Amino acid sequence: MIKIGLIGKTNTGKTTFFNAATLLSAEISTYPFTTKAPNVGSCYAVTPCVDVELGVKCNPRNSYCREGWRHIPIEIVDLPGLIKGAWAGKGLGNQFLSVAAQADALLHVVDASGSVDEEGRLTEPGKGNPVADVFDIEEEIVIWLMKIIERNQDRISKTIKTGKSLAEALSEPLKGMKITQQHVEEALARSGLKEKEFDNWSMMDDRKFSETLREVSKPTIIIANKMDIEGSEKFYRELQERFPDKIVVPCSAEAELILRRAEQKGLIKYLPGEEKFQIVNRSMLTQQQLWALEMINERILGRYMRTGVQFAINTAVFKLLGMNVVYPVADITKYADTRGNVLPDAILMPPNSTVRDLAERIHKDLAKGLLYAIDARTGLRLPADYRLKDRDVVKIQSAMAHGHG
Repeated sequence: MIKIGLIGKTNTGKTTFFNAATLLSAEISTYPFTTKAPNVGSCYAVTPCVDVELGVKCNPRNSYCREGWRHIPIEIVDLPGLIKGAWAGKGLGNQFLSVAAQADALLHVVDASGSVDEEGRLTEPGKGNPVADVFDIEEEIVIWLMKIIERNQDRISKTIKTGKSLAEALSEPLKGMKITQQHVEEALARSGLKEKEFDNWSMMDDRKFSETLREVSKPTIIIANKMDIEGSEKFYRELQERFPDKIVVPCSAEAELILRRAEQKGLIKYLPGEEKFQIVNRSMLTQQQLWALEMINERILGRYMRTGVQFAINTAVFKLLGMNVVYPVADITKYADTRGNVLPDAILMPPNSTVRDLAERIHKDLAKGLLYAIDARTGLRLPADYRLKDRDVVKIQSAMAHGHG
């Protein structure tokens, strides 16, 4: 399952974002390090379902469909707030970094209202510096990667002497961090170190490689949170200017949490990520609730179209990670599985995944006897190495196992 990590200093609203995304009630307080252990929950990547286009009514098993939108579960982890010196184990540094290691992508939550100081304590809006906060945490992750490489220097050199490639030798100590050899190869190429002998790397080379590897292996979106607070607009623009190569999403996790909870209680109709909500019955709401909803409408939805929570999750899954949604079926005329469930599974597959990769994901036996796949829309045979596209509906033909899909 895809895992997204929330990183950021304390008090930036990570836990509120987490609660809004998962509707779990993790403890929120303004005391630094409220989040002692990582909170793990599931949220959804939302994409238009193919049922509308195919003219069928889907009956999902691994996901759910609402008003034509397929919600596919992914895992989200809220990590303890980070402070300077985390790589050296300060605060909850090591624990934080080891969880960050397990994530496929990171959402870096920043307080865009500038109401968090350098140490992660609350201060008055405008006093903090969100841009510096982003740099601080980036630095922690890069130094941490550098340290891993430095600690394993001898081991890496020895591995190269046995005839393994630089990329193979480097990816060995990084294995436990969801960093693949492919990531390492790309980082070597991009940092211009592919041909340089490892034993001659300078500190600057270590750093350049670690910075590139961090970009390649843990792609990140900056979440400019607390956009509902006056003055946040200025910092939001500054974040966009200072980080031109990053996606910066304006967000109000608080607004999303209010909307989701109101929707849960049946007070409003709201689809997470939508640009509007509908009040079901005005008389059921208190003055304060009405005022809060008004504010959200005016300050958040009116200005930024959405609260940013669901949008950030979708952007991470589909833009940063480039995931494609594939629907395996057993019956190509009814688009159903062997039990008659229509479009039962929506599976997120990484870019360049093949029919063989999909077969492996469904069942090892299916992959063993894999013959080919059939495109349910056209009836065409797709070879085992065919690269799957987003919204493909396919049946896998295998000599080994029958009735899967």
